Amino acid sequence: MLTRNATRALGLSLALLIAALAFLASLLLGSRDIALPTLVRALVDYDPGRIDHLIIIAERLPRAVIASLVGASLAVAGVLMQTITRNPLASPGILGINAGAMFCVVVAVSLLPLHTPGQYVWAALLGALLAAGLVMLLSRGPRGELPPLRIVLAGVAVTALFVSFSQGLLIIDRRSFESVLYWLAGSLAGRELALVTPLLPLFAGAFLLSALLARHANALLLGDEAVQGLGLRSGNLKLWLGLAVILLAGCSVALAGMIGFIGLIVPHMARALFGVDHRWLMPASALLGACLLLIADVASRLLMPPQEIPVGVMTALIGTPFFIYLARRQAT
Repeated sequence: MLTRNATRALGLSLALLIAALAFLASLLLGSRDIALPTLVRALVDYDPGRIDHLIIIAERLPRAVIASLVGASLAVAGVLMQTITRNPLASPGILGINAGAMFCVVVAVSLLPLHTPGQYVWAALLGALLAAGLVMLLSRGPRGELPPLRIVLAGVAVTALFVSFSQGLLIIDRRSFESVLYWLAGSLAGRELALVTPLLPLFAGAFLLSALLARHANALLLGDEAVQGLGLRSGNLKLWLGLAVILLAGCSVALAGMIGFIGLIVPHMARALFGVDHRWLMPASALLGACLLLIADVASRLLMPPQEIPVGVMTALIGTPFFIYLARRQAT
């Protein structure tokens, strides 16, 4: 009979295998299907003169890598956000990350000649960090505590503010709307690995911080008193976990745009399979998040070839019924 930890380890191995198969499918499938031997030749002996090799190395490989990274990051950010707020319906967007990124991108496109993801990725990251930092500042109590309800209310207020400003700018300057439309819908098309390189230290730092605080995050599930029993201040712990959320979700939004629901539904899937211990929950969520976004991206290419559906639309189609189910279950 397998122990609980052995069962979890086996489950993680299975999730890793499924994620690897989804990654492989992302390289092979699309408006132009590619055979496995061709993929192997492209990886070991790249010939830029062959169209199949060019599609794999220049388009699909960066896309699969970014989908894996963004899916994993949003899922872990969702786990942390639901832990901080003790709200199963919370997601990274509750910190105003999406709204702040959208506002700064719209402002940058309106004022500067920006037209490609590589040009406004830093504007998106800056907006995400500013909005989330503002939410954390507004929700912080007089003794440094971060009450979950105050975080939610501050997030709603900041999100509404930035969304209103963004909509006003887009109405005034329609050229900006056309430039950022695909990014607003959430897309992995046209992304290059060069976009990821400067953000890797931020991703790595956020994942490391999450791993180091996983054991302490378990105490938050029992309330602030349990955290104090460990000799920690709950406000400081939530602040560090919030910083990890900001970096993970902010970098993800900067890379791929407004991709929703990954941070909402994946943590619930992982809890059902692996339990609530964050030392298992976070790596499981990362693998499942990567797998889900890879599958959604492949589906976005196959449903209406040769046209593509933005992957943010696909995740919304998957996530909306699940969100309704969660909301109804919470109401009963």
